Amino acid sequence: MAARGSAKSLALAVALMTVVPSGGSAQDSDVQKKLSNPVASLTTVPIQVNYDARIGPLEDGHRITTNVQPVIPFKLDSQWSLVVRTILPIISQDNIFPNAGDQFGLGDTLQSFFLVPQTVGGFTWGAGPAVLWRTGTDRLLTGGKWAAGPTAVALQQTGPWTIGVLTNHVWSFAGDDDRADVSSTFIQPFIAYAASGGWTYTLNTESSYDWIAEQWSVPVNFQITKLTKLGDQPISIGGGVKYWAESPDSGPHGWGGRFILTFIFP
Repeated sequence: MAARGSAKSLALAVALMTVVPSGGSAQDSDVQKKLSNPVASLTTVPIQVNYDARIGPLEDGHRITTNVQPVIPFKLDSQWSLVVRTILPIISQDNIFPNAGDQFGLGDTLQSFFLVPQTVGGFTWGAGPAVLWRTGTDRLLTGGKWAAGPTAVALQQTGPWTIGVLTNHVWSFAGDDDRADVSSTFIQPFIAYAASGGWTYTLNTESSYDWIAEQWSVPVNFQITKLTKLGDQPISIGGGVKYWAESPDSGPHGWGGRFILTFIFP
């Protein structure tokens, strides 16, 4: 059932990209490049639906994770901005280990705060704290811990190209005593090409290393998005595929999918 739902979402993305007019322009190109910049001065609300399969030791589990990811920049002065990025996951999963059953609800929320100086020569960087809020609504949807640590991003934009990396590390400082401590590093190198007509092609990994379990999780993502409008509302819509190059025995394996809808507020 979940696989069919994921396929329908990707089909809907392709259909909308085909039938909704774009009206490409230099302004579109500028917005495309801002969408490829995690700390751009652009307010957005991305909704990202991820489908992962072959989860667990028997590889018979699956999960749909809908990440609501608002990005809100605040201008501090002529040189500095504060960019707040939030990732709130809504999770539906089934059989992630034998006899686990199914769960639906909120996962733990990651919120990052970047102090970002003015871009110089196409180079942008930002740094600040990241906080993992324990918002999970089910024991199997949360790590049971509160965690925090540093986060940073750096990228270069040259012509239609964006190349950069985003990273963070969080350690747990509170939470359930019977749950494992958190010490996790996240590394996301990315490259994006803003083509004509509002199309953007992106390749990245969203790798994480669990220092407690000493395990890597490395999904490789390729996605295509289209800048367009729904009525007067600017949006970016697209989809992509992922492949789990490395995953613990309890994690996903093989191929997965992604659907992305981003509301843009210039």
